[in-house]
Amino acid sequence: MAFHQEQIAAFSLSRDTQGLNDGSLELSEGQGIPSGDSLSSVILEFDNDSNSTTSSLGVSDFERAFWPHHTSTLDTVKNLGSLDADLGKLDEAEEMFQRPLEENEKALGRDHTTTLDTVNNLGTLYKTQGKLGEAEKMYQRVLQGYEKALGAEHTSTLSTVNNLGNLYMDLGRLEEAEKMYQRALHGYEKALGAEHTSTLGTVNNLGNLYVELGRLDIGRLNRAEKMYQRALQGYKKALGAKHTSTLGTVNNLGALYVDLGRFNKAEKMYQWALQGYEKALGAEHTSTLDTVNNLGSLYRKLGRLEEAEKMYQRALQGKEKAWGPEHTSTLNLRDRLAALDRERDQSNALSERVLVPEHTRLQTIVESY
Repeated sequence: MAFHQEQIAAFSLSRDTQGLNDGSLELSEGQGIPSGDSLSSVILEFDNDSNSTTSSLGVSDFERAFWPHHTSTLDTVKNLGSLDADLGKLDEAEEMFQRPLEENEKALGRDHTTTLDTVNNLGTLYKTQGKLGEAEKMYQRVLQGYEKALGAEHTSTLSTVNNLGNLYMDLGRLEEAEKMYQRALHGYEKALGAEHTSTLGTVNNLGNLYVELGRLDIGRLNRAEKMYQRALQGYKKALGAKHTSTLGTVNNLGALYVDLGRFNKAEKMYQWALQGYEKALGAEHTSTLDTVNNLGSLYRKLGRLEEAEKMYQRALQGKEKAWGPEHTSTLNLRDRLAALDRERDQSNALSERVLVPEHTRLQTIVESY
């Protein structure tokens, strides 16, 4: 599984779980009221020690302090939507994004940048939910709005262009994805420089694209490696070797090395990513579990079936806890475990068929003397 660098509106919580390029957070603040970022920290601490729901705590606090339609209240609702998305509460997140969207459309208009920021976040949420058609509508609306309000080369416009590239990748529309990524890359290089993390995120995504194209053209895999190496070196310099964005590219390099048959390098990359994610995000975080799954697939390819089973079982237990038993990631892992069992049975049967004739032949030779 490759990690895409997704970009979300600047007012929202940093979403390292999505491998974001920029963790910046800019919120309007009411006098004497904490910003969305600090409030979210309080919410998280409270939620860990009580049975109160995250969303109801934050919104009710602001609604008591302000009019329910106040911008500070709506900002908090948007941030709680991002928090719910990070926690895998996708339906709750959608509700949290819909409320400020409706209010901002009434108060500010459909094309106001604040409105468009929430539309962008809804697009990212729909993509996560697998509602790719809805996601495209959201992103296209945002792109047209940003181009009109901010210009074609503004970084907010470019972030939506990048996200459209990711969406087209998921839809298999690879030529359109490449156009989006190239546009975003050239824009970021001009606006922010070649080593900015937003630039590097798009470089990483181009690497993902070239891997897909490389399934038909081996030369593309070499281009993919160059993209990933550029992103990796840039991230290490800007963010450090243990940052989650760095680790996402490390994971992607591991997957590329599997495709190239460089299995020792692949294992080193996956182990680097796994240890980093465990330390940064915890053993049960979905990014950690994705790398665990990738290690399982590598071990399966190498015939190390017991190690593969341990990785798959660990990933399955974590995904069931995080996403539930019916999520596609969970179901895919069950399928892999079932396939692994079949491979083990076939391997055992083959071993028996090989051993019996060999044993019989040696007995015959001995008896002939």
